[in-house]
Amino acid sequence: MRYEYIGGGLHLDGVDLAEVATAVGTPCYIYSRVGIESRFREYVGGFGKRRHRVCYSVKANGNLSIISLLGKLGSGFDIVSGGELERVFAAGGSARDVVFSGVGKSRKEIDAAVEVQVGCINVESRAELERIALAAEVCGKVAAIAIRVNPDVDPDTHPYISTGMRESKFGVPIDEVYDLYQVSAENKWLNPVGIACHIGSQLVSAEPVVDALREVVAVAEKLRATNIDLQRIDVGGGLGIRYRDECPPTIKSFVESICAHVPERYEIVVEPGRSLVGDSGLLLTRVEYLKTTTEKNFAVVDAGMNDLIRPALYDVWHNVLVVNQRNTAADAVACDVVGPVCETGDWLARDRELSVIDGDLLAITAVGAYGFAMSSNYNARPRAPEVLVEGERFIVIRPRESTLEMLSKERDCMIC
Repeated sequence: MRYEYIGGGLHLDGVDLAEVATAVGTPCYIYSRVGIESRFREYVGGFGKRRHRVCYSVKANGNLSIISLLGKLGSGFDIVSGGELERVFAAGGSARDVVFSGVGKSRKEIDAAVEVQVGCINVESRAELERIALAAEVCGKVAAIAIRVNPDVDPDTHPYISTGMRESKFGVPIDEVYDLYQVSAENKWLNPVGIACHIGSQLVSAEPVVDALREVVAVAEKLRATNIDLQRIDVGGGLGIRYRDECPPTIKSFVESICAHVPERYEIVVEPGRSLVGDSGLLLTRVEYLKTTTEKNFAVVDAGMNDLIRPALYDVWHNVLVVNQRNTAADAVACDVVGPVCETGDWLARDRELSVIDGDLLAITAVGAYGFAMSSNYNARPRAPEVLVEGERFIVIRPRESTLEMLSKERDCMIC
């Protein structure tokens, strides 16, 4: 994936972004197929001859075209809901390629996962293990499971996406894990195939993952000594991308760090999301107004926090590029890029030096993960379309939602 100014206009992989805006309108999400494919291949290449499975974390971006694209490249899928399981099936994926994670799986979700025999269910608690065992017995099918260990390791990331510390809701404390594996081994409806761990998202160092891995591998080796011979170690995902000045390790070095600490007898499962699709996406938006007050300059755009909630939710930084370069840098002023949603928290970028006028297009970068996936209809705003760039052409992979579609599930049932 590459951004390049050609003839004064910003292009993504050879596609003129202004042409996309003319064709589908704004705001809209645009993804680079080349970018997604190249990152997946980096993961596969990093493992070399080591037994492994790359399972794309569907929650990062669940568009069917992206799931299908990765599936055709050989990806498995990490899911956290029954709805995501249906998405995998709709995109042509199979149950055996699925790892079902998540701390709050419902009875209905577990029943479905056991019935179709997903590749592995990552177990988060004793109560969940009991629920899985009962579901397996009722439908007469053995459920493949792994216990998710909480290693109490600080991932040094935003607290909302930190999942590997003792006070978080995720995983099973190490001192409880051995008993759960013993229970699993003694139950004919459960097949303990692996052990799992995931400490958080947007990780900018491999060190916390390695620290967690040491704990997980030690557990697996102790279990092996008691004749519970696990086949796979699931290290989770979480590798970060560069939004501003972060310096995450390369995919290759990240994978090599993992391989160095996992004995070759185990298959390694890794569940990347953000690092596969994050920096392959942008949000295209148009300036509606320039507004100046005694305190601030504002570029009011047609994308809001309902389209991209990450800045408001996590206070994060996304780069903003002006699509049309006809204005000179000398005209630039510091301004906040804000949306039309009726919230003071509706901002996309703060204090950016931008040279723009009404009607100009802006590209907000690195939104391929947790961008559209977290969008909503707040303020009765239809969700934006999604577009995939393939070489020098683009295709709409999700059309813009209409107001009629947004309202179609509701009924006026007022009883007078």
